[in-house]
Amino acid sequence: MGRRDDQYSLSGVIELDEGFFSTETDDEEKDKSLKRGRGSQKKSKVPVMAESQPIQGQTGRKGKPRPVGHIKMIVINDLKAETITPLVQENVSKESVIDSDSSTSYVQLKDIVKEHNPQVIPKKEVGKVLSWVHIAVSNAKRMLLDIYHDIKPEYLQNYLNEFCYKFNRKYFGENLFDRLLIAAVSYKNQFRYNHG
Repeated sequence: MGRRDDQYSLSGVIELDEGFFSTETDDEEKDKSLKRGRGSQKKSKVPVMAESQPIQGQTGRKGKPRPVGHIKMIVINDLKAETITPLVQENVSKESVIDSDSSTSYVQLKDIVKEHNPQVIPKKEVGKVLSWVHIAVSNAKRMLLDIYHDIKPEYLQNYLNEFCYKFNRKYFGENLFDRLLIAAVSYKNQFRYNHG
């Protein structure tokens, strides 16, 4: 599923923010005191990109200010600009406009896309400014918690690929299963079970 979604790049107006997903900690680290918040060992860092086109003077369904296109979620080791910039460069069209918060991770984005609009976002406004990114993150967390419970960090990307595949094809309806079969026979499986 992830390789299928790697075939296209996001374009238009892109919302960009990071999400933090809870994952299992190793047995060796369970006895140690863990950091809390952004640098926690229990949280995997995931930049989330969502195509969303603003509609002037109107709101979309359910009061959302913009419709959503495709999304991408990619697990990374750190949130440094040197990590995020190449990631955005390979997944986003050069003609895109990126809306994001004013994190220092995004300072180099203005060099690789048409326009970058970093904003200082008050906590009360976060869900309104980058709405689709936060909707996608909360829906993905809910899916992971409800279906899979505890996830090892090395498998998180596979689960996020599944979520993005379903989200990006939400309008396929009855054809979704047939399209999944086509994707399944088109690629050789790279997943190998880790006996440990």
